[in-house]
Amino acid sequence: MSNPVLTAVAWPYANGPRHIGHVSGFGVPSDVFSRYMRMAGHKVLMVSGTDEHGTPIQVQADNEGSTPRETVDKYARQINGDLQGLGLSYDLFTRTTTGNHYKVVQDLFLGLWKNGYVVEKTQLGAISPSTGRTLPDRYIEGTCPICGYESARGDQCDNCGNQLDPADLKNPRSKINGETPEFVETEHLFLDLPAFTGALGNYLSSRQDWRPNVLKFSLNLLDDLKPRAITRDLDWGVPIPLDGWRDRPMKRFYVWFDAVIGYLSASVEWARRSGNDDAWQEFWTNPDAQGYYFMGKDNIVFHSLIWPSLLLGQNGAGDKGGEPGAFGTLNLPTEVVSSEFLKMSGAKFSTSRGTVIYVHDFLREFGPDSLRYFISVAGPETQDVDFTWEEFVRRVNFELANEWGNLVNRSISMAHKNVGAIPTPTALTAEDEALKAAARDAFGVVGGHLRSSRFKQAASEAMRVVSAANKYLSDQEPWKRKDDPARRDTILHTALQVVADANTLLTPFLPHSAQKVHEALGGKGVWAAQPEVKDVEDLDVPGQINPILTGDYAGEQARWESVPIEAGRPLEKPTPLFTKLDPKLGETGPDWAPVGD
Repeated sequence: MSNPVLTAVAWPYANGPRHIGHVSGFGVPSDVFSRYMRMAGHKVLMVSGTDEHGTPIQVQADNEGSTPRETVDKYARQINGDLQGLGLSYDLFTRTTTGNHYKVVQDLFLGLWKNGYVVEKTQLGAISPSTGRTLPDRYIEGTCPICGYESARGDQCDNCGNQLDPADLKNPRSKINGETPEFVETEHLFLDLPAFTGALGNYLSSRQDWRPNVLKFSLNLLDDLKPRAITRDLDWGVPIPLDGWRDRPMKRFYVWFDAVIGYLSASVEWARRSGNDDAWQEFWTNPDAQGYYFMGKDNIVFHSLIWPSLLLGQNGAGDKGGEPGAFGTLNLPTEVVSSEFLKMSGAKFSTSRGTVIYVHDFLREFGPDSLRYFISVAGPETQDVDFTWEEFVRRVNFELANEWGNLVNRSISMAHKNVGAIPTPTALTAEDEALKAAARDAFGVVGGHLRSSRFKQAASEAMRVVSAANKYLSDQEPWKRKDDPARRDTILHTALQVVADANTLLTPFLPHSAQKVHEALGGKGVWAAQPEVKDVEDLDVPGQINPILTGDYAGEQARWESVPIEAGRPLEKPTPLFTKLDPKLGETGPDWAPVGD
């Protein structure tokens, strides 16, 4: 029996539509991985949702003249549409403003509290002089007191990696309006992170197969862990279930605390909606289950240190010991899969700075699979990468259109023209056998790369099969075999078998076009299932309607293996799989994202 696989995907913040920098970090890599794992026979639970609490939402609502609820409702729906259009196969994409999420967050917190991993203390809190509201740590920038980096955030310095407190920053300023924050004493609850130093050290030292950037970064922070606030002075968030705290309207859980617990709450909600309330346990308390967490590099510390600490504390497995809480003994992440930044002209994609290409604009003009492919083969897997229209055009034209699309079109077209169906082969030559063997062997190689989240290598190996098949057709010249139809049909059958195999290898990357190739080869039914947006009533708040992203993936036909094609299956004349782009686009960009802006 294959191990159950939890794919836990970073929660996009519900303050605007997604841009391609966002989905290059959390979206496409997690879906490529999940689609492969399903095809390879694993039971997969892919979960996430919109992160909807915190001061930034209040600020956004004020700017738009709306309430926080109206704001998150609007953007949650937009984000669901973006991710559905990209074909991200979530089992449940939900939100953090559900009654279910509130209860799971509060129950996990109580486990931490009872085990002694939460402490009360006062700290200097940053307040906006103009609004009187608390400023989130990440909305304060200044000079790092340790390394001198001038754009350090209030919670951490991205240059040296150290945890920070906003009051420690030199020349602090609000990212919202540039004003200098005021610091006042306020009482808060803190996660006692130093009480996990030993347990985290043991855990991280066993994670030798993680990406080096994630593991090294995390280990370097172990010796300087500090208690971290898990509450904030605001009224938009999850209430605190403690006497003396629950009735204070301006005390809520800090947004980072409730968001990371969303992986568990989404799994619980998925189970409740499936009709089996305990189904989540197969992915969380089963020792054989594996959990993979996908995000951008600015979220590493939350997933490699803080989230494991919350799990250890709930489990009673931190340095202070304790007893398992309401959820039993929960699994720690098997791997934290962090991508670097996709940039544009050297600058990180940023809506606030105007450096942005929105997903919905991209999908409208170029469709989902070209973007998925670009992110997979040229994205920021292990280092920051610049997005350029020139490179996008080159990848689409030379790899998707000229290589893959051309192979599909000419092999099916010749079979349709000469036979009208998948031809019947006769005696195979050494060349025929070699090509088919290369395609079969690629399943192990590509699959191994995908299991290890090496998406560039996986896609490159799949395209190597495509190139070999194109060379085979050019060498064998079936169009010149009119006087030897048996040989012609054998060549075409061999080519179509490899087209089918290559289509399987490329399905995790190109699920939309994979469905088209399946149908072009005479296949019926769903090859690669797609997600759908549904409006559902909240499980615990009567009358509250939530958009969710979900799908039925169990019935899709795609399996990670070479399946013999059926000779005699009727074929229709194919239509182009990918349209070549005007090379000038690489120089100018589209009018909605021109080069040089």
